[in-house]
Amino acid sequence: MSTPPAPAAGCPGKKVSVSAQAAHLGIVIGVSCFSVEGLAEVDKGEFERLVEAVRGRLAARVGSADALRNDPVARAYRDFYWRIGIDPTKTRPSGEALARRVLLGRGLPQIHPVVDAGNLASAETLVPVGLYDADALPGDAVLTVSRGGERFLPIGGEEELLPPGIPVLLSEGVVVHVYPHRDSRLTAVRPGTRRVLAIAAGVPGVGGDELLGVLRRIFEYLERLRVEYRILQDPVLVSYSL
Repeated sequence: MSTPPAPAAGCPGKKVSVSAQAAHLGIVIGVSCFSVEGLAEVDKGEFERLVEAVRGRLAARVGSADALRNDPVARAYRDFYWRIGIDPTKTRPSGEALARRVLLGRGLPQIHPVVDAGNLASAETLVPVGLYDADALPGDAVLTVSRGGERFLPIGGEEELLPPGIPVLLSEGVVVHVYPHRDSRLTAVRPGTRRVLAIAAGVPGVGGDELLGVLRRIFEYLERLRVEYRILQDPVLVSYSL
């Protein structure tokens, strides 16, 4: 890391920090923020060409979908999953899961240009990325560890009560992310989203260059997807600080 991590960063009025409990797990995150100034329609063919370009880069990097698990970045997230009690052979890390889809020729879903940019960047780098509607966050957010009994409303799922000891992103007591793989529908990017908080999920074995790199890659894909945006927070690393 060329510069020391900051104690907090994020969108104006909505900062993100890392608690001592999360730091004990070796967690450092990459954080950025941008505003959405305009969207243009991207046809399916253009999007599929971007996905195919990602497939080519992945194939050059790892070879096949089955070889993904041997990539050092994928391996780091798998090791972290085991550490926090998730079986990565049943629930793949999100970056690996996206990359696997691409390598198998299944493409990526076209959801929203901002979400699509995040998925393309994550698939290419294998680094999980969370994108949040900053104005839907109740307040500042902290990456910490669950006490048990917190309510979580996952995208595409029913409400859950979380067990203790799970890394989570809390905003004013509201769980907006179960780290590093599940987001809440409460803060999902939607058509009316105007400010986006982007978080690259770091784990032991994944360096700052990878975390900052995936965030910068999102900006490149936003341009390719014809999203007009303005950077409100340059990509920066955030870790626990006294």
